Amino acid sequence: MGVEVSDISTEILFYHLENEPLDRVLPSLLEKTLERGWRAVVKAGSVERLKALDAILWTYRDDSFLAHGMASEANPEHQPILLTCEDEVPNGAGVMFLVDGGVAGSFEGFSRVVYLFDGHDGEAVSIARSEWKRAKETDCSCTYWQQDSHGRWQKKA
Repeated sequence: MGVEVSDISTEILFYHLENEPLDRVLPSLLEKTLERGWRAVVKAGSVERLKALDAILWTYRDDSFLAHGMASEANPEHQPILLTCEDEVPNGAGVMFLVDGGVAGSFEGFSRVVYLFDGHDGEAVSIARSEWKRAKETDCSCTYWQQDSHGRWQKKA
């Protein structure tokens, strides 16, 4: 059962990765998303990155995996987590994760949009700043989180 997003304004979260890589942070956020009964779409800037994420989600823990599929595969509408480079969301996801150059074509239709960016990558920081500015110009609620030296998330804005 997915979240109904028609009456919910979009919450946009920016996660500034400092001490843990995306490969560790994304699976835990996706687990929490599924625990809430939500579907997710993960949008990346390249097919190569999607293929790497595909492998990570199957193997990130010895005792578990995250069921997911690529948008280019059969029956994407059935996937609880869909990996894509496109704006279409055939699985009806209420949460969109944007990684490695992925940007939202639109914030509409999502309860939550989550930008995850590497603070050590100048291009990723530049994209996040641009997207923060664009998000602030909407009616969406925006928050910015940064990892401290212990890997804990601190709300900065």
